[in-house]
Amino acid sequence: MSSGESVEFLTRAVRAANPYEQTMQRLLQTVRLGMLGPGERLPAERELATMLGVSRATVREAIATLAEAGYVVTRRGRSGGTFVADRLPRPSGGEPFTERELDDLSTLRRVLEVGGVREAASRTLSVEERAALVHALDECAAADDQAFRRLDSRLHLVFAELSGSPGLVQAVADLRTRVNAALDAIPMLPPNLAHSREQHAAIARAILNGHPDAAAAAMAEHIAGTEALLRGFLEDAGAQAG
Repeated sequence: MSSGESVEFLTRAVRAANPYEQTMQRLLQTVRLGMLGPGERLPAERELATMLGVSRATVREAIATLAEAGYVVTRRGRSGGTFVADRLPRPSGGEPFTERELDDLSTLRRVLEVGGVREAASRTLSVEERAALVHALDECAAADDQAFRRLDSRLHLVFAELSGSPGLVQAVADLRTRVNAALDAIPMLPPNLAHSREQHAAIARAILNGHPDAAAAAMAEHIAGTEALLRGFLEDAGAQAG
């Protein structure tokens, strides 16, 4: 997802009920899901407030919280501003996911992501959209272990963006937060990463060639692989606990 698309993601106003919490959520998603990468600059405080439909005080408070937590850094001077930290904090882990949570996560992915790429492959993409997909695919393919999760999330968000539905992008962003929380509970396995890269390429190829059924089938296979891996570790954890 390009910086322009990340800005578009931020332009969707938060709901009025919990402006601070929802501003935090939107900014955290933008950073943790790789819509803005390490060292990239966030929009100015005034611009963020306008984009999100909140007060500058709310934005200021959210950015201060993110800075304290290590997600962003603020620099003074002519070239100053708020920037994504070069190294993001590692997730704290938390409670392991359950079989019921995994069932729900996998169902949501099949509904949202399989349908999303089918829709993307059905559309006539612009030159810019095609270039954005190729760029995100290449970045994810070249990513090392440290950057893979972030660039994997960015690629999946580009798949959603190409559906043409802003609502789907937000839904997939919420979903990716849960997917990453589950994946953070298991080790990164080189054979699995290589397989994921192959599947990503198949999904992208089907979208670029305008083949909806092939795109949907490739995404379904990709989701099934991730689900199988997570279930394997879930069963192993259950056996060890028993």
